[in-house]
Amino acid sequence: MEHFVIPDTQCRPGLTYEHLTGAGNYIVAKQPDKIIHLGDHWDMNSLSSYERGTLKSHGKFFAEDVRAGQEGMAALMEPIIKYNNKQRKNGKKQYRPEMHFCLGNHEERIERYVNENPELWGQLGYQQLGLDQYGWRVHDFRELVNLDGVSYTHFVYNPNTGRPLGGVAHTRLKNVGFSFTMGHQQGKDQAERYLSNGQVHRALIVGSFYQHEEDYKGPQGNEHWRGCIYKHEVRDGNYDIMELSLKYLMEKWT
Repeated sequence: MEHFVIPDTQCRPGLTYEHLTGAGNYIVAKQPDKIIHLGDHWDMNSLSSYERGTLKSHGKFFAEDVRAGQEGMAALMEPIIKYNNKQRKNGKKQYRPEMHFCLGNHEERIERYVNENPELWGQLGYQQLGLDQYGWRVHDFRELVNLDGVSYTHFVYNPNTGRPLGGVAHTRLKNVGFSFTMGHQQGKDQAERYLSNGQVHRALIVGSFYQHEEDYKGPQGNEHWRGCIYKHEVRDGNYDIMELSLKYLMEKWT
């Protein structure tokens, strides 16, 4: 099996999404069996509890946040849709990968906001994101999705606190005890361990696939790895990993 992994894309108003089109073009060319988005595609700044009531929250609207994420998703999916339309017209087989979307804590801001404002129940929800129209299988925030022995989720967490596990990938892998891939944390960190029974456990933390810089990280914190991951021969939690940098996808595939 081949997996294409998309880390946090954090779409917000005013951004451009050529990198997502590049990822879509690469997907069409290589046609992996499964596509996994690790969440936080919608940044949802308008619902941020950290910025609510501050100057930063001024002029931010839910509808615009939703539209920005939809534009980013359209940029990602457009190459696949165009390819399938051409295949259908020519009577040829279409590309239908298995697609999984792991909701992140930024999408989960919608549910938290509705919980704080129950009068909006039924009016505000994940259905407004429009993921179903593209065929994504949507997984709840913090749910583990096991695909060929690898558990995918937005982040692995301490079951006693609900907070993301800390430490480097090696430490998290030891604490978790099985192969996992998560987003949430900018940059890239990975670890692997080989057991005496022949099993291989791998941890992969990749949480950034976007062009913009994050204000909260400041001038010294934005030089982290950004890109997508292609996994070859995924089986029983093990795989061969190929990194696809943001620069590469933009320069070669847009």
